[in-house]
Amino acid sequence: MNKIETVVNSVEQKIINLVKAYDVLKQNNENLKLQLQHAEATHQEQQLILMSWKEKYEALKFANSILGSNENKKEAKLKINTLIRDIDHCIAQLSD
Repeated sequence: MNKIETVVNSVEQKIINLVKAYDVLKQNNENLKLQLQHAEATHQEQQLILMSWKEKYEALKFANSILGSNENKKEAKLKINTLIRDIDHCIAQLSD
């Protein structure tokens, strides 16, 4: 009988330890999920900021080429032609 009680107690202790380890891992998992959500939100914000700066850079580059910068004259002409086509397209849609 004594041997069976020892085995049962040993199994019971191992189950208790496993449940404790499970609870710790579950809490760690929740913490990591929260950290991941925070990191994803920060990443989204940074992506929006990056897009904004890229748009500002393109606008500045375009403005510089219009003001006489020789570096981007071809790009400026292409951009102006694209804008003119877009305006013509809008006018055509409004005429219909």
